[in-house]
Amino acid sequence: MGQNIEKVLTQFADAIKELQTYGGLPKPNEAPEIWSDIWYVEVHNSTALEGNTLVLSQVEQLLKTNKISGRKDIKEFMEVRGYADASKWVYEHALKPTEYFQEDTLLTLKELRTIHELLMTPVWNVSPHKEATKFETPGNFRQHDIREFDHGMKPVSFTDIHSHLSTWLEGVNQILKELKENKISLKDVPLKLAVVHNQFERIHPFLDGNGRTGRLVINLILVKLSIPPMIIIKKRRNQYINSLDLADRKNYSALAEVIVRGILDNVYRFIIPHNSSDESVVPLLSLATKKISYEALKKAAIRGRLKATYESSKWYSTKSNVKEYLDNRKK
Repeated sequence: MGQNIEKVLTQFADAIKELQTYGGLPKPNEAPEIWSDIWYVEVHNSTALEGNTLVLSQVEQLLKTNKISGRKDIKEFMEVRGYADASKWVYEHALKPTEYFQEDTLLTLKELRTIHELLMTPVWNVSPHKEATKFETPGNFRQHDIREFDHGMKPVSFTDIHSHLSTWLEGVNQILKELKENKISLKDVPLKLAVVHNQFERIHPFLDGNGRTGRLVINLILVKLSIPPMIIIKKRRNQYINSLDLADRKNYSALAEVIVRGILDNVYRFIIPHNSSDESVVPLLSLATKKISYEALKKAAIRGRLKATYESSKWYSTKSNVKEYLDNRKK
C-alpha cells in the first residue's frame, strides 16, 4: 500500500473520530436539514455519474414539489425520483431499522433487492429495459447473460448470480464481525468497501442500475457503521471509473481514496458546520461556503488576516472569525 493511500486512510479515521466531538452522525429526525442537503447533492451527483443531465436546481425542485421543470426526457426525471426514493430509504432504514433489519448484519439480500426496486421502479414505469423479460423487473436479478464491458470486465453468468451474491454478502457482513472483534480498525474500512463495491459491480446482478445500487449499498453500510454516506461528485467521474478499472486488477487503493473523498466531503461540507455553534473551533475546511473557498480561507489564515490556529497539519477557526474576516474584507 502506497504512502498516499496510507495518508488518506489515516485522514479518514481521524476525521470520523473528530466527528464524534461534534456530536457524531445525527439521525434524520434530529437534523432534517443536514440530511436534506446531503440527499439533494447525492441524488444529483450519483445520477449524473450515469449520464443524467438534470442540474441541481431541477433535482431540488422535483424532490421538493414533485413537479417537473425544463425540457428533459421524462426518463431523466424518473431516474432522479427513483434514486431519491431509494437513498431516503437507505438513510432512514440504516439509522432506524425496519422489519428488514437483522442483528449483527450490515446487509441482507432483501435489503439489496429493496434498494434496487425503489431505485428502478419509477423509471421502469415510463421506460422499461428493452431486453428485459417479465422476470427481470426492478428488484429481480437478470435472467440472461450480458456482453463484456468496453474495458474488458465480463459480468458473471446469470446462472451463477445467487452463489456469487451469497459469497459476497458473507464478505460484506464479515466487515462488521472483524470490527467488533478488533481484527480491523476504522482505518481499514474504506479498503474493505472498495473490495465490496468492485465485487458487486463484477457480479452485476441486475439488468440495469447496478452502479447506482452499488453506491447506495455502500451508503447503507456506512450509515449502519455511524459513518456519513459518501457522495462521488460528477467532476470525479473519470477518477471513479478509472479506479473501478484498477480494482478489476486487484488494485483497490484508488477506489478506496474515491470513497474516502466522498465521505469527507459530507463531513466537512454538511455535518460539522450544522453541528457546531458560531464559536465552536472546527476544521477550516468545514467553514468554506459558496461565498469563500477553503483555499481562500487558508491563504487568509496563513497571512494572519483570519484568526485561526494550525494543529496536527490542519487549520482550525470558527464561524464568527470567518464572518469577521469577510466583514473586514468588504470594508
